[in-house]
This record gives sequence, C-alpha cells and structure tokens, in this order.
Amino acid sequence: MDGTTLQAKLYGGYAKAAKRIGLPFAQYRPRTALQPALAAANSVQTLLASFNAEDMGYRHPRGYARAAWYCVADGGQLQAGDYLSGNGYTYFVAAMEPLLPILAVQCNRVLSVFRPQQQAGVGAVGYGGMTAGNEVARVVQFPASVLLGTKGEHSLVDLPGDVRSPWWAILLPNLPSGVMLRSGDLMQDELGRRFVVSSAEQSALGWRVGAMESET
Repeated sequence: MDGTTLQAKLYGGYAKAAKRIGLPFAQYRPRTALQPALAAANSVQTLLASFNAEDMGYRHPRGYARAAWYCVADGGQLQAGDYLSGNGYTYFVAAMEPLLPILAVQCNRVLSVFRPQQQAGVGAVGYGGMTAGNEVARVVQFPASVLLGTKGEHSLVDLPGDVRSPWWAILLPNLPSGVMLRSGDLMQDELGRRFVVSSAEQSALGWRVGAMESET
C-alpha cells in the first residue's frame, strides 16, 4: 500500500467517524480577502465534523489559551483555509499534512485588517497621523483566534493608575490571493477593539500575529 492509498483510507475513516459522532457545519471557502469569509458566496456545502482537543481518544476537554483542535471530517472535501461554522462555533482548517490529523483553529473573534497610507505632499499639509480616512481595507471580516499574549506595554504617560496595554496572540489562515500582513497594519474586531500589528509570521499553518491593543 502506498502513501496516496493510505491517505485516502485515512480520510475515508474520518468521514465514517463523522457520520456517527459529527455535527453539521457550514463549509466556506473564501475567494477574496475583501469579502466576509462567511458570506453566502463562499458557501460550499454542509459537512459533518467533530472536533477534539488534539486527543483522538476524546478523553480531555480543551483548556485555556489553546486554539488548536483536531478535526474529524471527510478530508477529501476540505482544503487548508476553509472555514467550518455551526453549533455556536467557528473553525478554520490550518493544516492537512499527509497521514496526520487535520489541524483546525477555533475562532472567537471576527477581524478586519486595514493598512494606513502615508500622506503625500510637502510643505503645509494636513494631519499626517492614522485616521479612518487614510486606512485601506486589506481583509474584511475574517474569523480569527484572538487570545491574550504574554505581556503588556506601559502607557507612555505612565500615571500611577495606568495599566499595561494588553498584547494579543492572533491566528488567521493564509489569505486568498496571497494577501500579506505586516508590522503597522491595524486590526479591528466586531466589538470595535483595535489592534496594532507588531509582528506577523506566515507559515504553512497560516498567520501568527502579535498585536498591541490600541488605546484610541
């Protein structure tokens, strides 16, 4: 038996398991980063899937500060970057490595990403700081994992009652059309909170971003 045949059998086994223990999830495949990932135009089908806390024996619940899950579903119907949404949860498929479990990330926020534009001109020009008017949308309403990071940043004023500005660890899938994230990009979630990207790492698993919550 070769690897291709074994892979097909593995995903076939996941499909049979999902028929017994899975719940229905709407599957979405984003085609552009400038349209909400869960828009009707991106809908693929309804798929049975089950998720476990990286434990195929289903012996342990997921603890705090962990976004990764194993997905049990028909892998032949999935691609990395797909979203599965249903039953009060949304996940994106992070990786489908040969002969290994399907890795998914549970999302708890919906993010849009903007890129501030430098104001052109010399001499007496208007205000050159970041405003809504000079921000260009790069990503529109993509579910993401947004969990607390490991540090905070002191306020520049540093008054006695000031608290640290929180840092956040953000996970997103690789984006359609090769859209890139970079330091200085702005993110905003559905609650209106804004984050300034400090670091953005892309890998086969998607984007891992470190961002500081903006105070304004």
